[in-house]
Amino acid sequence: MKHVYSAKVYYEDTDMGGVVYHANYLKYIERARSDYVRRLGNDQNAMRDAGIVWVVRRIEAEYLAPAKFDDNLEIETEIKSLSGVRLIMAQVVKRGEEEIFRAIVTAVCMNAQGKPVRLPAEIRALL
Repeated sequence: MKHVYSAKVYYEDTDMGGVVYHANYLKYIERARSDYVRRLGNDQNAMRDAGIVWVVRRIEAEYLAPAKFDDNLEIETEIKSLSGVRLIMAQVVKRGEEEIFRAIVTAVCMNAQGKPVRLPAEIRALL
């Protein structure tokens, strides 16, 4: 199942060259992932209250073309694999039909002590 999240490029997102600063793509894909798991029914506040949080363990990113001020972007998120301890998602940022950024994101759950834990069964069921 593919999730699509829309974003607009604001002036504050750009660098001196008038293009989106590279680190801001990570913000766009983070917002898209958060929106995706929220829409699936994963309450991250309840998780945190239970002592478990999502943590990004790894990101592989590829910058394909620059986004610019006032562009309308769509971020597609898709689960590639799910195991007892990790969730791997593919994310693509598009301007129209053009892919401008791609990432593979590995996320895990950690407890309040900062130790990795198995993904709770109710979360695996949602995903």
